[in-house]
Amino acid sequence: MTSQLLASELSNLIQESKRKHNDLRQAAEKSLEELKSIRAGSEAQISDELTQRPNFVNPFIIACGTKNVKFTGIAIVCLQRLIVSRALPRSRLSQVLEALQQATSAGLDVQLKILQALPSLLSNYAADVKGELLVTALNVCFILQSSKNAIVNNTSAATLQQLVVSVFDKVVAEDKTGQDSQIVGEVPLQDGTTLPLRAAAMDAWRVFNDICLLTEGQRPEYLRFSGLPQTFGLELIESVLTNHAAIFTSHPEQADILRARVMPFIISALRGRPNFATSVRLVRILYTLLRRHLSILPDESGDALEILTHLLDMDTALWKRSLCMEVFRGVFADHVLLRRIFGMFDAQEGGKKILRNLTATFVRVSTEKPTVIGLGHQSTIPVANPYGGSAASADQAMLEASGAGIITSSVGSDGHNTGISTQWSTMRVPCIDQLDKTDAPAIPESYIYSLTLACITSLSEGLAKFILPLTVPNDGRKKRGTKADIGRDSPAPSTDERLDPGDKSSLERSSSFKRNPVPVNPLTLENHPLYSEVKICAAFIDECWPAILATCSTFLYAALDSEYYHGLVRSFQKFTHVAGLLQLTTPRDAFLTTLGKAAVPPNVLTACLNAGAPRTPVTPSEPTNSIFSNARGLLSVESLVSPTVEKQRQVSVDPSAGTLNTRNMLCLRALLNLGIALGPTLSASWNIILETLQQADFVLFCSGKAAGRTPLAAKGPDHLAEQEASTLLTNFSTEIRAVETAASRLFESTIDFPNPAFVEVVGAVCSLLEKHGEAPSTPGSRPQSPASGGGLKTPSVPHKRQLSVSTPALTGPNQEDQFALAKLGDLASINIERLLIYDPEVSGWAPLTSELIIALSSTLNTAPVRARAAETLVRILLEAAAAVSSQPEEPRGAIQQRLLEAFRDSLLPLQAPHREVSVTSHAVDVDIHKIILEGLKSLLENCGESLVRGWEVTFQIIDTIFTDKTFTPEKQDTEKRSVLLTRSVKLIRPSFASLQLICSDFLPSLPNACFLNLVDTLYKFCTQDDELNVALTTVTFFWAISDFLSGRGRSMSITKDMIGEAGDEALIKLAADSSHKGSGAALWMLLLLRLTSVATDQRLELRNSAIQTLMRIMSAYGDSLSPEAWSICMKSVIFRLMASIEKELQALAGVSAKDKSQEEWKDTAIVVVQGVSSLFASYLTVLTAHNSFTEIWEELLDHFRVLLDLKVLDINAATYSAVRDILHRCAEQDRPRVGKESLDLAWDLWSRGIPVPKDGKDDKSSDNQKCLLVWVEALLELYSLIQQDFSVERVRRMLTLLRNAMQHATPGAYASDVEFVTPLQGKILEVFRMVRTDLSGVPSAMITQVAEFVSLAFAQEDAAKAAAEKRTYVAMSKESMSILQGLMIKSSSERDIYETEAFTTAMSALAKPIVLKYSFKTTTRSDQPWKEATKTSLAVLEATLPYIRTADLPRPIVQHIWETIISIANGIISADYPDAPPGTDILADQTFDISSFRKLRELIIPALGAEVILDATRKAYAEGLFRTSIIHAPAPAEASIIYGSSNEGLTTLYKSRPGRTIDPPPTKRTLMAEVCLDELFSLVEQHDETNLPSGPEISIEPPTPSAASFLPSEIPSMETSRDLFVRLSQTASPYLILRCALSIRGYIADQPLRGRMPQPLSQRKELARILRALVDLKSEPDAIPDTPNVDSETRKHLLRLYPLLVSAIQVAGTAGDDKVLKLVREALDVVGGELGV
Repeated sequence: MTSQLLASELSNLIQESKRKHNDLRQAAEKSLEELKSIRAGSEAQISDELTQRPNFVNPFIIACGTKNVKFTGIAIVCLQRLIVSRALPRSRLSQVLEALQQATSAGLDVQLKILQALPSLLSNYAADVKGELLVTALNVCFILQSSKNAIVNNTSAATLQQLVVSVFDKVVAEDKTGQDSQIVGEVPLQDGTTLPLRAAAMDAWRVFNDICLLTEGQRPEYLRFSGLPQTFGLELIESVLTNHAAIFTSHPEQADILRARVMPFIISALRGRPNFATSVRLVRILYTLLRRHLSILPDESGDALEILTHLLDMDTALWKRSLCMEVFRGVFADHVLLRRIFGMFDAQEGGKKILRNLTATFVRVSTEKPTVIGLGHQSTIPVANPYGGSAASADQAMLEASGAGIITSSVGSDGHNTGISTQWSTMRVPCIDQLDKTDAPAIPESYIYSLTLACITSLSEGLAKFILPLTVPNDGRKKRGTKADIGRDSPAPSTDERLDPGDKSSLERSSSFKRNPVPVNPLTLENHPLYSEVKICAAFIDECWPAILATCSTFLYAALDSEYYHGLVRSFQKFTHVAGLLQLTTPRDAFLTTLGKAAVPPNVLTACLNAGAPRTPVTPSEPTNSIFSNARGLLSVESLVSPTVEKQRQVSVDPSAGTLNTRNMLCLRALLNLGIALGPTLSASWNIILETLQQADFVLFCSGKAAGRTPLAAKGPDHLAEQEASTLLTNFSTEIRAVETAASRLFESTIDFPNPAFVEVVGAVCSLLEKHGEAPSTPGSRPQSPASGGGLKTPSVPHKRQLSVSTPALTGPNQEDQFALAKLGDLASINIERLLIYDPEVSGWAPLTSELIIALSSTLNTAPVRARAAETLVRILLEAAAAVSSQPEEPRGAIQQRLLEAFRDSLLPLQAPHREVSVTSHAVDVDIHKIILEGLKSLLENCGESLVRGWEVTFQIIDTIFTDKTFTPEKQDTEKRSVLLTRSVKLIRPSFASLQLICSDFLPSLPNACFLNLVDTLYKFCTQDDELNVALTTVTFFWAISDFLSGRGRSMSITKDMIGEAGDEALIKLAADSSHKGSGAALWMLLLLRLTSVATDQRLELRNSAIQTLMRIMSAYGDSLSPEAWSICMKSVIFRLMASIEKELQALAGVSAKDKSQEEWKDTAIVVVQGVSSLFASYLTVLTAHNSFTEIWEELLDHFRVLLDLKVLDINAATYSAVRDILHRCAEQDRPRVGKESLDLAWDLWSRGIPVPKDGKDDKSSDNQKCLLVWVEALLELYSLIQQDFSVERVRRMLTLLRNAMQHATPGAYASDVEFVTPLQGKILEVFRMVRTDLSGVPSAMITQVAEFVSLAFAQEDAAKAAAEKRTYVAMSKESMSILQGLMIKSSSERDIYETEAFTTAMSALAKPIVLKYSFKTTTRSDQPWKEATKTSLAVLEATLPYIRTADLPRPIVQHIWETIISIANGIISADYPDAPPGTDILADQTFDISSFRKLRELIIPALGAEVILDATRKAYAEGLFRTSIIHAPAPAEASIIYGSSNEGLTTLYKSRPGRTIDPPPTKRTLMAEVCLDELFSLVEQHDETNLPSGPEISIEPPTPSAASFLPSEIPSMETSRDLFVRLSQTASPYLILRCALSIRGYIADQPLRGRMPQPLSQRKELARILRALVDLKSEPDAIPDTPNVDSETRKHLLRLYPLLVSAIQVAGTAGDDKVLKLVREALDVVGGELGV
């Protein structure tokens, strides 16, 4: 391709030069011929051939000299091709360069071709182009670089740079060849010496020196050119420095140029006022020199850095300051360079304080325009300029930067963007890289601040990258060294303000702290190769930390967007981390303090302290548009700004002043991560972290974890800022969780701290508790900056902020103390193994528990704080107990002892005797005490089975609720009395719960020595007066302990020697000696005695429960007691108990009967008696086996007697019930062992009297039914034992008492005794059935008493009232009738029952119900009492009348007996049926009465006619028949005859009475009336020997039994049966005639008024019956007196009625009553026959 191109171009040249340039044409033709003569095939061969032909280039050189554009163009193309193909003859290089130089004046294409050829020329002919040839080549470029054509200018500049660089490339190549090159000359140095150089080095020196001279504006020494633009010269210098930095280090001549030319020029230029383009290039060269040539330019670099610092601090041009900051950003990004600078200057004694001054300048720069960065009292969100674009114009920026220093007060109105944001605080192309700009670009006003932040970030990251790997083992260091960037793996800060868990600060925590809990201090690695570098880092931090802290503090309170704020906090964290790892305590603590204040701003804390009570979370309100919030004086930015700036801060009210926002939480999490990373090395600095965490907890508590909205830096409609604020608000809850996780990890990391470090942590947490009485510490402030121009002073960093102020809000719960206590608990839980394994002082156990005890006992603390302290202590102890439960016994016992002693020690301050407490604090003390006791219960629940030691302490803790109080009596001669009291009712149940657990679950675990403590504690709980239910439950534990003690031994060997004379001391001493064989028995006996003491408590339920438990214990384990043991127990326990009860009852004897205490003690006495009865009855066999039984029996009855003397019904009932049960048990014995003397004592006790109320009243308030019942039951049991020796006197006494009991018995709660007898009545009747009647005098007494019982129901004055009171005795009366019947029939031949009138009494009692009949209002569902009485009477009379007739009884007794019998007869036939209750079957009763009457008549007729019987008795019988026979109610005039006392008789009846039209109805007992009427006719009827009733013949001689059976005993033997009937006829005849006359007279009077209407059927039937009977009757001749002048025997009754019969026949005839007329006629016919008509 080269040969063809050359041939073509030569042909063109020949063609173009034919006319004018002949020489050119000829030369071209020759060259073409030479070209064609070459036969080589390849390009390389052609090139080699051409290099051998020097004349080949002649036409091209001639063409360039012609100045012809066409010729020159063709020539340059060919020359370029020859140069590129290396075909140019080396001997013609000089001419070729001259030709190129001549061609520079040609057109654009030619110039560009020349520029393209020069680099190839220098590269292809490097060895030849040197010296003057090089200068010529460079001159060609310089000439073209001066072209006004921009393309040529720029291309030539680039080519020149390339050529200059290639010059230095030759130096590099020359240096590689070593000593092969020759020295071509010497160059002078600045110090006056010369240095020999080789060719390439000489060329490089000459070129670079001339470039520097040209840049400075001087004439070059070798280059033949002047007027090089300064900017271009600077660019040439930079390109050389950049591409061949090593040459300046290895070639002194080049370094000398830097020292002599470059650095002085740069420094002087920067001190002047260079334009932007020049400044950019100057700064770039300077930055390159600093980075690459600092070591060869130490002094110059120091001066340059000072100049840059000065420009940054003093220059008002924003672009110039930005350039300086960009340089510093690069310097800080290269941490090796930064360390080198510090080592060369600041670290040298007397050296320049380059970096210290620079960091101080950062402080001043960061605070010079607070409005630009939105500096306030908290971090805010940047706000864009509402009046313009994202960046201000260049003019505006310059104006603002060079302003007069007066900043307007309004942030939003001046058109500024407020704050630092990636949107407007950065430049897409940094100023230092804008080489194409001649004027300064538009620079954001906040750009310089973003550069400052970048410097801080790079510094922190560089320190972290260098230091952190040195603090871990080698394997970890290698692993971590691979990370290129430490902090940029966090999530996008625009969406989340969280720190990255992968940050280096948190990375230390992510690697297992268990493997390397204490980081290595790199300053201790003296043998490490980087030790000197570590020292430099430490010195840098120690020197510059105040300025860095001040700068960071400023930006912490500026308006930063999320990315900048995130980076700032991360830088802050990393710097602090490095300072901590190097154990530079002062900077570390200062940074920790500042970070803590950023996490919890003082104004927020103050707002919460002033706000008072916590509030519930609310929805965040709209953000305020204020730049700053709340009060001033937060972090120490005040000292870093001018007073003018301070005045410009706007003060506004922030509604979220009392809340934390997401950025606060970010700082807090950074602080916690530092604590995790530096934990073991923090020492006293733990206070900073923990106090901050405490404050944050307090603020979150007060705000209810409400999210605080991050405020905007200024007012204005910035939607992006609003969106960012909302995003932060949304992420608040996430950040809260992250902080909580970090806090947890912080405390978890303490698990592997060394003991001293852990104790420091414990001390730090303890110091968080508010120490009352201490002087308040001065609130901390930010580090102070120095005055302008001075050095920074190390500020004093306080480690504690005063949390609490005197505000009403603090009267509530102290949340700060709550936090400290919670963290103490967490620390203990995490390090529980450490606390248990090591000594208490070494492990932190002692300070931890003592602090908690102080907190829970201090009355100066609030109640919630004290309660939290107690709960924390309890939780720690419980966790420790659970952790130690699986250890071996020996270490476990010691730890358990320590835990229980901690429980006890926590209560000691509360039990101090002189503890001064108020009512409120006492209540709190009680609550604390309760928490501790509940903790003890939980410990026992969880670890009781594994508890080896500490049981004694356990009982001490349980007993802490009791206190002994001594009362001084009023009387001086009386001893002081100690009373056991409880500290509070609230404490009883929590303390008792532990005791309950011990008694129910852990008795086998108790050591023997603790049982005595257990019994004493049980006794205390029983005797306390505040909680009855607890006392009752405690009583049941006596049973459990007794059961346990009994289970450990087969028998209780209780002997008399155990019971001392002086109280229980002997038993206590013996019980305490567990080695003694009688220890268990003594303890059991002591248990009974304590229970006996409880049994006399003033509370009813308690003492009753104690008594029942005592009895239950003795009953359950009585089988294991010997007779001697039983004797001792009865005397020492039972009888002591009974004596105590009796004493209490006697003391209450004078109290009102309605007194409650008296009733309660009565119930107690009943329980005691019942228990004693049960015991005595159950173990009677054992008791009687001992020789002291008689004594015990007598003493028991004496106690019963004392109780009976109290005259209390229920006690009496219980006593007799006990007697009954014991006697019943005696009766059940196969061989009774109770002697006669003992039974006589029991009879004496029973027969003392009936158990009636003490006041003798038998009202409803004293129901004695139960008492009397058991009293009678006791009699039954006693009688069964002593019936053989039961005399008549005892029977009479018994009957008297039973009668009295019956009379004094109250109705009680039983149902009515109408149908069934009451239990008492039944038992009394049972006695009557059981009593022997074979003793003389007993039957009569029994009959008399039973007769009285029969009459009780009918002796009531008001039966209805008796029924209402359930005291009718009806059922008893009926039952008594059957008993009475049996007794009388059985004793019918006993003369005594008649002579003592027992028989008469009994019959009289039976007559009462018969006579009353329907008048007795009480009815029964079974047979009515009168029927039972009728049956009984008939049965008794049937059995006794034969004896009565034959026995020689006194006349009055016989007469009295017959009077009673007749009253029974009249009762049978009569009935007041109008009074009959509804539903009464009168007809059935009539039938029963008729039957009974007929049976009775057979028994008494004709015996009733005996002479010994009074006529009045017979008259009563006849009169009863007469009155009962009246069928229709008589007229008033007749009623006086029938029921009155008129003696006129028939005389009156013969007189007519007025008639009546009213027809009275017949009686309902018509049949009975007819029977009575017939009986009257029967009595009057003539009885001769032929018609006497069938029966035994009546004999004249007395002894004949048959005659005697019908005759009274005193009837004369000559008295015949007819005599008896005559007397009966004589008595009955008047009543018969009167009865008949009444009916006839009524007919005579009433019938005429009816006319011919017939008489009513019943009257007609009655009249017909009477008339028929009159006609048929043949009366006893002696029964009716004779009628004067008429002689008649058996019809005298008709003669007496003759007048009435005459009148009746007239009426009947008139009325046409044929039937009556016929009967009357028959009667008159009979009368006529008697008259002889």
